[in-house]
Amino acid sequence: MVSAIRVAETTGRRVALVGRSLWRIAEIAKECGYLENCPEFVDARDIGYLPRDEVLMLVTGSQGEARAALARIAADDHPEISLSEGDTVIFSSREIPGNERAIGRLKNQLARLNVEVITERDAFVHVSGHPAREELQELYDWVNPPMLVPIHGEARHLIEHCKFARENGVPATAMAENGEMLRLAPGQPEVLAQVQSGRYAVDGRRLVPIEGDVVRARRRMTFSGVAVATVVLDEDGELIKTPQLSAPGIVDGIGEDVVMHEEAISAIIDAVGSMSRRQRFNDEKLESAVSQAARRVFRAETGKRPTVQVHVVRI
Repeated sequence: MVSAIRVAETTGRRVALVGRSLWRIAEIAKECGYLENCPEFVDARDIGYLPRDEVLMLVTGSQGEARAALARIAADDHPEISLSEGDTVIFSSREIPGNERAIGRLKNQLARLNVEVITERDAFVHVSGHPAREELQELYDWVNPPMLVPIHGEARHLIEHCKFARENGVPATAMAENGEMLRLAPGQPEVLAQVQSGRYAVDGRRLVPIEGDVVRARRRMTFSGVAVATVVLDEDGELIKTPQLSAPGIVDGIGEDVVMHEEAISAIIDAVGSMSRRQRFNDEKLESAVSQAARRVFRAETGKRPTVQVHVVRI
């Protein structure tokens, strides 16, 4: 932020903060004695009143976050700010692994606005937020901690950080990965239990685990489709009527899809007919046979194995 402020002063520009977290960071920095003698920041609502060549904006969202300020600006969805040909966007960050697609989508949106995009690959603009080894060593000397528990990074990073801390006088280290409950004292640190952890997704009015059964089933259905089969049997285990099969996303209801749909129903009838009377009264075996019969047809015709839900109705 200080570097950007100095550049703005040199080029005759006003500095605007766009994004709630930037205002919060600026307030905390001032309380801690930083950002001294810096000019007053411009609010996003006032940017439109200034000439475009007299504004430098610090904007949140360099990792492609969907609701961050930069994503809304790029999508022309921000209530106060818009970009146009001749403007420049500088990403003073590197792509965090996993964010490549979101960042790429953001850059493409900016390109469609004829905005020049500069990244750390184009110029020396990246400012790292990570301390170097010398800075970590200095921190250990200041704090003199009795124990270190690294929490940022993958397993190899955590292991290396523990090793580095011990080499620099930290008497004890402990490593815990996501979901592990660590006891620090008394005695030696110890992992006591595992608790549920991970990302959640907003699903309507609820939160569901990203790696949970609901989201996994959605992914599976999105790729391969879903079909619902209903079979109605009498008290003797005989089919009363032709099974009903609904396969949205798999069958179009026209042309060759109609033939495939009829073949799947015939396969279900044959599967039920080949079962013994005893097997037909076992719902689990009946559902499995009907599901496999329909899936075989769909796989042979489409190359995919959709999820097949079976409803058994007994009269």
